Amino acid sequence: MTREEFRLLTGKGTVLLDGGTGSCLRSVGMPVGVCTEQWVYEHPDVMKQLQSEYADAGSQILYAPTFGANRMSLENVGLSDRVEELNRTLAARTIEHVGDRVLVAGDMSTTGKAMEPYGPMTYDGLLEIYKEQIRFLAETGVDLLVAETLLSQDEALVICDAARAVCDLPLLVSFTCEGDGNLYFGGTVTDAAAALEAMGVDAVGVNCSVGPDQLEAVIRQLKDTVSIPVMAKPNAGMPVITETGEAVYSMGAEEFAGHVLHLRDCGASLIGGCCGTTPEYIRKIKKSL
Repeated sequence: MTREEFRLLTGKGTVLLDGGTGSCLRSVGMPVGVCTEQWVYEHPDVMKQLQSEYADAGSQILYAPTFGANRMSLENVGLSDRVEELNRTLAARTIEHVGDRVLVAGDMSTTGKAMEPYGPMTYDGLLEIYKEQIRFLAETGVDLLVAETLLSQDEALVICDAARAVCDLPLLVSFTCEGDGNLYFGGTVTDAAAALEAMGVDAVGVNCSVGPDQLEAVIRQLKDTVSIPVMAKPNAGMPVITETGEAVYSMGAEEFAGHVLHLRDCGASLIGGCCGTTPEYIRKIKKSL
């Protein structure tokens, strides 16, 4: 997919993303604390079923399950030697499963480590980590790139540099933030969005974070700040953690859809769900649209 094709797509109206992945996989047997990418690699039929359900529900862009498949994150679980295998295989399977019905996004996220002077990550080190992952995803044939659940403006800018050094696929960037728009590693999502637009990112927004009922002001501010499309992919409300460590989300699909459609009215043109949402949530949004 070219960047111009992405602009044409978003210019036609609201684009429906997918919903949660990890929370859905845990509900069908993935243990807490395992590496999601490795578990999905070992259970391809489970992932195929979930992806098919999202495509059936109306998702137009579906994220390949490569969220934590960067070298740093995989190194933390002893899998740094499988960066290429996991990225290429999980992206290729997604394209094979649903690529004829949806656009497939190569998914990336934070390494979890702050950049200097706040943490150990250098610009050059982080740049190579993301260039490596992006190269594997682009060569496998994804339609676009998504960097989600980012914690700081700095890592987002590095990802933008890495993407443009490797390919010219559309790049969508979304942050996790507080309800007031503050980022967890400093700065605000609106300041980060303005910087990313200047760097040539194709869409910017928020995901995970809080529930959709708490993001109205953030989405309005983003819409007032940038001219590129705004994304909203929130959790199904705020979770309650059980004694066994499970996160339980209380917002049902009908209520969630109503709030997300309000975010659309506030300026978000790419909408979907994150933790706690399922294909049923996407189906409710699609029906309302």
